[in-house]
Amino acid sequence: MKKVLNYLFVLLFIVSVNGIVSGQNQPINFETGGFGATWTWTVFENTTNPPLEIIPNPDMSGANTSATVAKFTALQTGNPWAGCESLHGSDIGTFTLNATNSTVKIMVWKPIISDVGLKFVLPSGEALPEIKVANTLINQWEELTFDFSSRIGHPATIGQDQIVIFPDFNLAGRTQDNVCYFDNITFSPQGGSSSDPTVAAPTPPVRDPASVISLFSEAYANVTVDTWRTSWSNAILTDVNIAGNPTKKYSQLDFVGIETVANQLNITGMTHLHMDVWSPNFTLFGVKLVDFGANGVFQGGDDVEHQVDFTSPAQAEWVSLDIPLNDFTGLTTREHIAQYILVGQPTGSTTVYVDNFYFYNSTTDIKEIIGAMPSDYALEQNYPNPFNPSTLISYSIPQNSFVTLKVYDVIGNEVAVLVNQTQSAGKYEVRFDASNLSNGVYMYSIKTDNFNSTKKMILMK
Repeated sequence: MKKVLNYLFVLLFIVSVNGIVSGQNQPINFETGGFGATWTWTVFENTTNPPLEIIPNPDMSGANTSATVAKFTALQTGNPWAGCESLHGSDIGTFTLNATNSTVKIMVWKPIISDVGLKFVLPSGEALPEIKVANTLINQWEELTFDFSSRIGHPATIGQDQIVIFPDFNLAGRTQDNVCYFDNITFSPQGGSSSDPTVAAPTPPVRDPASVISLFSEAYANVTVDTWRTSWSNAILTDVNIAGNPTKKYSQLDFVGIETVANQLNITGMTHLHMDVWSPNFTLFGVKLVDFGANGVFQGGDDVEHQVDFTSPAQAEWVSLDIPLNDFTGLTTREHIAQYILVGQPTGSTTVYVDNFYFYNSTTDIKEIIGAMPSDYALEQNYPNPFNPSTLISYSIPQNSFVTLKVYDVIGNEVAVLVNQTQSAGKYEVRFDASNLSNGVYMYSIKTDNFNSTKKMILMK
């Protein structure tokens, strides 16, 4: 739970060429005698193209105390896709993406939340599209993890000899020059090698407190929890701090029981269960909810329960679970929730960090517009704009997709989740009520399986 959305990105792969030894996964650390500092970097699409600089670390506090780092200045007048690239074959040599280098970690420092993009290029110039992600912290060092395993075996990943990095891929447009730093790029097999997170879980979006029941978060007031580890659990509980944020750590996990027996929760007004989890090794993660029934007694004859499992969740990164309560099909009553059981595999040897555990109501005024079926994806400009205090946002999807539509402030903090569900092909509009927000410029962004788009809007009360 931390201030979110700060994101920079850069990665480098190594394979046996020019002093980089295959299989050793030497870090790119920009230090004297290391890798990266003497490489030739070309900057592009950045107006006057200020060069990539190798400089003393400007912020040796927090997660990165290295002496030397790389500095990229993304100019306000530069293109959203301004970036830098190595020379073909001259520094990273020729490499092939495989299971030994498919997870890449990098330390980054950025003054703004925005996507970071990366792609690798063949000598012919052929390349797969860049992968884009967004940082979660601003003005502090953060370690990011990137998984390229889904591209293993693709012809465009065999014999690559150039890396292209977009440190501030900012389609929303920059309001200033953004100075970004990156450092300590490491490589490991799929799944990663780190056993502990170095960055905190994402900060939850701003919601009406009346639409949230929180068990454990710093964003909302928490209800009373009897215990975070029952006597019948098979796990070890440790309360830890990740980057200064309280987090629950369960190690040697088979299953763990959490209880609110003395303060049973009525979640009938909620639509989702949210939880942020991080694990270096889980292959399955399950969440069970137990309702003790109207008599409020365990095994009193009217108990109901249901478990939702997630197989092969991403490892060594924060995974945000937003589980529709309707997925708990066996949970036919929801007025006396008393137990929450977390399950991990491999049995007895899983470690899981848990943060931002809360229920919320995401019901939004979403309306499908009846008419011609759209032939393409689209995100329309909100109307009215400027607005006070509500506005309509329209979008189109030409095929069934999982759709997220979120609102951010100008520094990248998520302030509202308007859509977070699977929708059929069609045109939709959703009303955004900003009664609880301050005047200013906001961004709204849609993401589907095949489409991303962001637009600006102005709240003027």
